[in-house]
Amino acid sequence: MDGKPARRTQKKLTDAARRWVGGGNSYAEAIADLKAFGAPEDVIAELEVLQQTEDFEVWPENWDVVHMFLRMQTQWRTSAAGLLGLDYNVAKWIFDLYDLKDHKETLEGLQIMEAEVLVALNEDADGS
Repeated sequence: MDGKPARRTQKKLTDAARRWVGGGNSYAEAIADLKAFGAPEDVIAELEVLQQTEDFEVWPENWDVVHMFLRMQTQWRTSAAGLLGLDYNVAKWIFDLYDLKDHKETLEGLQIMEAEVLVALNEDADGS
């Protein structure tokens, strides 16, 4: 990858990060519309269940990064303002533990996902 993830791979990683933050949101707009128009609760509940169980495709070239991100999901550095970023000292340990071959490429992918998580969480906090 020439040291940088390809543009389309980068987009899929940002999509995966947003999926992690929101737990999937392809039904969110429809659910909001149904609530606004007073749809029956059972119809809304059905869509909410679908939203929670919706699959998310991970491309093979992104699998190691997404897998490591999920392993790192409890390793966020925080402050009074919230999440700051992932603890890279732990990343090195986890990479070694799972005998990951390409630390550099995986770290770059993790940074893409980490940055997108922070953007998405800030949007949620701002009400954007």
